[in-house]
Amino acid sequence: VQLQASGGGLVHTGGSLRLSCVVSGRTGRRYALGWFRQAPGKEREFVASIAWNGQITSYADSVKDRFIISTDTTGSAVALQMNSLKPEDTAVYYCAANAKTFWTPSAPQTNFEIWGRGTLVTVSS
Repeated sequence: VQLQASGGGLVHTGGSLRLSCVVSGRTGRRYALGWFRQAPGKEREFVASIAWNGQITSYADSVKDRFIISTDTTGSAVALQMNSLKPEDTAVYYCAANAKTFWTPSAPQTNFEIWGRGTLVTVSS
């Protein structure tokens, strides 16, 4: 399985961006999908995740009510709509897949065993 993220860029405070991640080579397995981010000098942190059926989501408190995670009907793509962006949202964003506990979005980062390359989001003040 491979993940390919895209959609990062430079945006002003208050602006919006939409990140996309394509999941290829699933071979019939079910995955919960998530987005994580790593700001310069900081550890990677959880942003949002969604269960395999697209029905259950989980968000970090820092992005709740501003970001929306969604999947397509086949679970082969996951998107993160980011609104009301703040400078503190600046980071490299990664998508990841979790087959270990695919039925829930609430899983430790270590359950996400497949990671894509990151895409940089920069929010200017």
